[in-house]
Amino acid sequence: MHWRAMTTFDLPAVEIIAARVHPSFPEDMAVFAERQLLYPDGTRLLELDGVPSGYILSHPWHFKALPELNSLLGAIPDDADTYYLHDLALLPSARGTGAAAMIVGDILRHARAAGFATASLVAVNGSLPFWYKHGFREVAAPELAGKLASYEQAARLMAKPLT
Repeated sequence: MHWRAMTTFDLPAVEIIAARVHPSFPEDMAVFAERQLLYPDGTRLLELDGVPSGYILSHPWHFKALPELNSLLGAIPDDADTYYLHDLALLPSARGTGAAAMIVGDILRHARAAGFATASLVAVNGSLPFWYKHGFREVAAPELAGKLASYEQAARLMAKPLT
């Protein structure tokens, strides 16, 4: 089991994994490709015995300026003030292996080294307990209620201090 840098050649596998893990949160191949192109240091692919089994997409962003689901970013803002974890997906075969904790730790170390004071994300798909375990906490953001609900009713903005 190992995480490695994602390449454009991995995008078809990422699309397949996303469709299996997040069927209620579909995103176009263009979204995955743009994230990988704009911020390759924040994209990784998990391989189990040489088989693509998970991925993470993350990048610098503005806190509380949530990217809409299935939307292109255009660019990474020069004045980004948080490190945003857009998507973490593992196939069932990779769950329980420690792979998720491994990549979250690696990505948060990357974010800290890049000078970010916080990491943030939108928790969906029953993932709140996982993110709580990794030090993320819900952020009260009533002004984002509509945008969060566009993900799902249970979606929550979460953040973690990195300093």
